[in-house]
Amino acid sequence: MATASAEQAREIRATGSLTRQLLWWIVLPQIVLWLVGAFVTYNVAFSYANQVVDRSLFQSSRALARQVKPIGNGLLIDFPKAARDIIETDPDDTVFYMVSSPPGRFILGNRKLPPPPPRADLEVDKPYFYDVSVDTTRVRVAALLLPYGDTGTERLLVQVAKSRASRELLARRILVDTALPLSGLIVLMTLIVWAGIRAGLAPLSRLRRLVEDRHPNDLTPIRMASAPTEVRALALALNSLLGAVQRNVETQKRFISDAAHQLRTPLAGMKSQAELAIGVIQDPAVRARLERVREGTIRSAHVVNQLLTLARAEPESAMKQGQVRVALGPLTRELTAELVPRALQLGVDLGCDDSEADAEAMDPAAAAVAVTGNPLLLREALVNLVDNAMRYAGRGAVVTVRARLEGPLAVVEVEDNGPGIPTAEHERVFERFVRGVNDGSGCGLGLAIVKEIVQQHGGQVALFNVLPHGLRVRVSLPSAKVGST
Repeated sequence: MATASAEQAREIRATGSLTRQLLWWIVLPQIVLWLVGAFVTYNVAFSYANQVVDRSLFQSSRALARQVKPIGNGLLIDFPKAARDIIETDPDDTVFYMVSSPPGRFILGNRKLPPPPPRADLEVDKPYFYDVSVDTTRVRVAALLLPYGDTGTERLLVQVAKSRASRELLARRILVDTALPLSGLIVLMTLIVWAGIRAGLAPLSRLRRLVEDRHPNDLTPIRMASAPTEVRALALALNSLLGAVQRNVETQKRFISDAAHQLRTPLAGMKSQAELAIGVIQDPAVRARLERVREGTIRSAHVVNQLLTLARAEPESAMKQGQVRVALGPLTRELTAELVPRALQLGVDLGCDDSEADAEAMDPAAAAVAVTGNPLLLREALVNLVDNAMRYAGRGAVVTVRARLEGPLAVVEVEDNGPGIPTAEHERVFERFVRGVNDGSGCGLGLAIVKEIVQQHGGQVALFNVLPHGLRVRVSLPSAKVGST
């Protein structure tokens, strides 16, 4: 079981959470789309920024061209300092300008501004835009070719340039102003999706808790009427499996019960016939063999009776039997008195601690040790405990039975001063067909029956060693409230 649980834990860790997987499958595409959207937004913003800057450069080149006026065959440069300051002064960017008369005659401005590329197809009075570097600074240039002179054949090249800083700043601002609200919407949508996934998978969590909280022997159908169709289908599949398991278990139990019932009559007949034969047979060897047959029959009958008791103690059978208030004090005294002849036969001093009876006489309401359960099964459990103690404590041993209240618990203890059971075997002896010692006529079902009955009544059973030697079996059951039926 531990190995299987470890393997299941490893499988759960390997597959991961369904909620996490669904969330990743929804969030990852959103992140990818956000990145793609940011890239497209930046390029679109950069394109619009280019258009704004190009329009500004074109206007500046027009303004600069108006400062150079043709006079006859010459040029009049009317470019005062105020006009230069207007063009050159830009707090957010670097501005370059140059006026020349091709093929390369410099008139004014910045000589470092490169000419248009050779492949440029310049047209008169139409701007041409290109990107170049000036002193390691990438700039955007607007080149405007204008005619001048009396014949109109001369050309004037006006160039105005700005660095890319203004364009990139404008594109980044557009990206930030677009991406921040989009990021907030994505985060909000992720939270909504996460809440929706948790709400949608809540029926699966309820189904898991219903299965985890069940007793291993509880095979009743799972009720998931209000769950979604997919979870109801899973619950129906589990119910079908539970139904099949329950039918198989009931078939096996019916077989055990029927077989035990069928065996009781022939075993009783064999025991009677063996006893009659022992009374009339004179041959010692034959009598010894008949004694062994009789002992084997008694042991087989005991096994059959224990199997029947175990079948009655199973959860399905116990649930069908009524539960009433059972006073443990009178029950322990009664069964102790009934087992005294058996104790005398085995040479055991069997007694009952009557301190609880004295307390009841003083204050019945406060001292009554009672539980709610099936009286026949509780009696069977206590009989098995006392019988085990007498059987294995040995001749001359002292066995004491006591019942008392300990807070909310009703406690019954059976203590003996026999050889006891090693501590390492305390848990194992509660398994079926496991015996604490190899001698005796037990079949290894007594403590298994006790544990089954006690657990069906919501209690626990434990073994404790007694010094200098001996064993104490402690049964703890939830006590019944005073006045309950």
